[in-house]
Amino acid sequence: MSIDPADLTARLIRCASVTPEDSGAIPILETLLKEAGFETFRADRGEVSNLFARFGPKGHAKTFGFNGHTDVVPVGDPADWTYPPFSAQIEGSTIFGRGAADMKSGVAAFVAAAIERAETNPPDGAILISITGDEEGAGVDGTRAILDWMDANGEAMDVCIVGEPTCPNTLGDTIKIGRRGSMTAFFTAAGVQGHSAYPQRAKNPVPALARLMDRLASHRLDSGTEHFDASTLAVTTIDTGNPANNVIPATCRATVNIRFNDTHSSASLIEWLQSETAKIASETGIDFEMKTQVSGESFVTPPGALSELVASAVKAETGITPELSTTGGTSDARFVKSHCPVVEFGLVGQTMHQVDERVELSDIHGLKSIYARILDDYFTS
Repeated sequence: MSIDPADLTARLIRCASVTPEDSGAIPILETLLKEAGFETFRADRGEVSNLFARFGPKGHAKTFGFNGHTDVVPVGDPADWTYPPFSAQIEGSTIFGRGAADMKSGVAAFVAAAIERAETNPPDGAILISITGDEEGAGVDGTRAILDWMDANGEAMDVCIVGEPTCPNTLGDTIKIGRRGSMTAFFTAAGVQGHSAYPQRAKNPVPALARLMDRLASHRLDSGTEHFDASTLAVTTIDTGNPANNVIPATCRATVNIRFNDTHSSASLIEWLQSETAKIASETGIDFEMKTQVSGESFVTPPGALSELVASAVKAETGITPELSTTGGTSDARFVKSHCPVVEFGLVGQTMHQVDERVELSDIHGLKSIYARILDDYFTS
């Protein structure tokens, strides 16, 4: 059974799988993999559909994994799209639709490559495929649930590729070998409300919070490391919710988002934030409350056998020597990294999450060929 990865991409795009809805995407893949001789299992949790599939024996010493997601972000206003966002419209050499870049094309490419290898040249080893419907959401019941299921059922990957769109400009130009950590801190400054004509009778939290935000934003977290750019802190909102121009508000709120490299952990950054907040509280007499939300820690898979395997296949298929990068946001690789060595490689991501999200059909076929070569090289090395 030969799978056309572009056709499979179109079938998946037509599933309106906005997190956590599946809309038939996982069953399409489950059926194809079963027909190709994969053992398939559902690792659903909560409202999320999750699929695990294996070709070959459980526990083999040579086991290659692919990971991806079929859920997508909301489309916004459908009227802004040139074509309906779940129509998978093909215009010339381009396919349009939500999920075209991020990352139904990547899933289609690695599923097609895995089925081709299983049917034409069964490996001396095993191919594992894990696909979730919760990458764009909270990430609690997606790849985490699959890894929990794998651990409970004695399934393991030796190495893994996450098929996220990693290339900024051209298929093959970038492999992600790690990601920065991500966390958000929410601050509430509490004072005493009063009339602006009598500020001595009030305790204004706004200048205190502004002072704290300036101190945090002005601080240089680090200068970068061997594999990472410098960490960043962005103040994303300061708000009082105060409609009156003659009232000093009782509270003021602010939020900061930090993207951090391997100089830091979320725990060390939380400790720093608490220290700076305590200083401002002491200086101003304003009470502060801080809550934090950690999306993921920074991680890196040092350049070595896995990145060389992928880079060699990319070079053979495209003629391009890819850059090894840790830029960008977060992905489910942050969960896989605790299970086995992991890198990310996929299509050009210029239009992901945008109106008129789209990819080139030739790139989908090219990505499938790269994944197929990776499997060939892995199982014959």
